[in-house]
Amino acid sequence: MINQFDPAQKYTFNFPTRIRFGAGVIKELAPYLKETGLSKPLLVTDPVIRELDFFKSTVNTLQAEGLAVSVFSDMHKNPIKSDVLAGGDAFDQNGCDCIVGIGGGAALDVARAIVLRINHRRDLFDYDDLIGGDVYVTNEVPHFVTVPTTSGTGSEVGRSAIISEDESHKKRILFSPKLLAKIVFADPELTMGLPAFVTAATGMDALTHNMEAYIAKNWHPICDGIALEGMAMIAKNIEKATKNPDITSRAYMLLGSMMGAIAFQKGLGVVHSLSHPLSTLLDTHHGLGNAVNLPYGMKFNYTGCEEKFDNMARVLGAKSGAELPEFLFELNDKVGIPRKLGDIGVKEEHLETLADLAIADFAHPNNPKPCTREDFLTLYKEAL
Repeated sequence: MINQFDPAQKYTFNFPTRIRFGAGVIKELAPYLKETGLSKPLLVTDPVIRELDFFKSTVNTLQAEGLAVSVFSDMHKNPIKSDVLAGGDAFDQNGCDCIVGIGGGAALDVARAIVLRINHRRDLFDYDDLIGGDVYVTNEVPHFVTVPTTSGTGSEVGRSAIISEDESHKKRILFSPKLLAKIVFADPELTMGLPAFVTAATGMDALTHNMEAYIAKNWHPICDGIALEGMAMIAKNIEKATKNPDITSRAYMLLGSMMGAIAFQKGLGVVHSLSHPLSTLLDTHHGLGNAVNLPYGMKFNYTGCEEKFDNMARVLGAKSGAELPEFLFELNDKVGIPRKLGDIGVKEEHLETLADLAIADFAHPNNPKPCTREDFLTLYKEAL
């Protein structure tokens, strides 16, 4: 059962990051920075958000409060190493004393990676968690604040950043508890202007996080409970948030997104390993890739996970766990997500390379059942 959200209220909760949640909490950013003794923030965002009225208003408000604001927004939609290095240079050149990440997953990943970069000057990918690089994250990091503007990755409450190599676009993971934000200002009003497509793709991304975390093979009952509640919030509100949004539906989507990011510390799975190569090879929007692949990946995982699938069906509103893949196809239909990879630019000639990338991906080892390269190729063919 979803707890009732009161759009007229503002809330504070911790898990473990302090989260200020509610319409209008963005107005608390300037007072917070001043009270914390910070005066030279580097605002890290993407080129699109930089031009939006709310962002310009936020900059003006910070400057009116006497803060010396610098802005860094020179980044790719699937961030690469050179984006992070340029952001670190901007921090140094402007004498900044804190970092405020404002945006969706790309902006927040770059912001978090810059946080790492400031006082850790080995090669950036020496800190790759997949090769044990987190042991080198030993120094203090700048004060870090996050402000989400989409309801997808949940990066605002995360402690890792996914950054790609410049040439190969191979994804690397930078990770440390030190990279958690000190505070999140989660304001659903900032998501009200999202286009329908972005709302749908990021919303299905958040649903994927919750579902894959719930069935991931690691045992973490706390994450399981969070994931189920996150699924319920998203399933009940994604269509309204996409087609006829109000502050309540947007608020629940934002909560569901954060819950997915908290839950997936347990692990992800086959859907993400199908989706990541699409971004690497074809620069596909990550949320869109997850959305299209989700029904196929869940169908692959059903056998052996029947009880958990029935639990997911119950909170999502599907008839049974066995019918969950069809429920997901229909949910994609409702929010305008295509059913086939061919509709988002994937061609048969891409499949062998995609399968190579998928089997090398970091997500599927936590999938509840093993995945081979042939499994990935079969899934891509089915989804094409």
